[in-house]
Amino acid sequence: MSRLNKSASGGSEEQILAIGGQAVIEGVMMRSPERLATAVRRASGQIELKIQEYRSLFQRHRWLNIPVIRGAITLFEVMILGIKHLNFSADVAMRDAEAQEQASNPGKKRAKKKKEAGLSTFSAVVSVSIALVVGLALFFAFPLFAATHLFSIEREALAFNLVAGTIRIALFLGYLMLISLMKDIRRLFQYHGAEHKTIFAFEKGLELTVANVRRQPRLHPRCGTSFLVMVMLVSLLFFALVDTAVMAATGKISLLIRLSTHLPLVPIVAGLSYEAIKASARRPDHPLVRIFIAPGLALQRITTSEPDDSMIEVAIVALKAARGEDVSAWLKKEAPPVTEAAAAS
Repeated sequence: MSRLNKSASGGSEEQILAIGGQAVIEGVMMRSPERLATAVRRASGQIELKIQEYRSLFQRHRWLNIPVIRGAITLFEVMILGIKHLNFSADVAMRDAEAQEQASNPGKKRAKKKKEAGLSTFSAVVSVSIALVVGLALFFAFPLFAATHLFSIEREALAFNLVAGTIRIALFLGYLMLISLMKDIRRLFQYHGAEHKTIFAFEKGLELTVANVRRQPRLHPRCGTSFLVMVMLVSLLFFALVDTAVMAATGKISLLIRLSTHLPLVPIVAGLSYEAIKASARRPDHPLVRIFIAPGLALQRITTSEPDDSMIEVAIVALKAARGEDVSAWLKKEAPPVTEAAAAS
């Protein structure tokens, strides 16, 4: 990736780095410093758009903008917003599915429609909390348990954490490969690719057209996949240092001690990883940075796929809307035909 083209993109480097997003069901959510926008492709071919004014916790509370701490806070905030906008896309998909079923079975009595209130912030927090607990149990606690009971290296801090980290990465890789076999997830990964390509085009200062976006790479160093890989790699050395300090202070180490010290420090690992990803985005062409971000980019070959033109259009609408641009003309367009090449991807 070339360095960020600040003048062409119409904003400062910090504003450009603040642009992010995620794939949702049949759509893309984009985030700017001022607003969130989620664009979803309807079964009719038209795009439905949801725009939400957005000010991060750091904008509202400047004292939270502390290195490392801000990374942990950002992770939780982004997860909550992501769950809410994923829920919006699921509601749209549900409405389309119900309409199609009604059209194919006109004589069928329609179920009473529930009030659509969307997902509350409280519900989103609960959902994220449950997801974090499950994720910590599977990807952090279980590798510690396995390394303790399958290998006799409990008191060798670096070796133990290398083994636990390898198990953790293997579990994560297996999980991604397993879900990538699902048809709906494959489409989600295509929208993920559309998100990355669109952000790349914006960062290079290009006009956001389907042709310009299609030419961009789909692997992006600031992706959430890369962030998770970074968390796993940083945790190897970080927890090796923690274990060494614990053994030096107490003279003992055990599975219970590791669980009680590692798990509370996961937010710190997330914060360190956030700072590492942010720093690498400023010098993406530096040889050391390219080596640093390579594992995350490699894993994105699983979590992203080449999108078709209709998916790229959705991502463009989401990014333009997030930046406050007029997208009314895009919303009136029908979905472009899917080419054989795009369909094959």
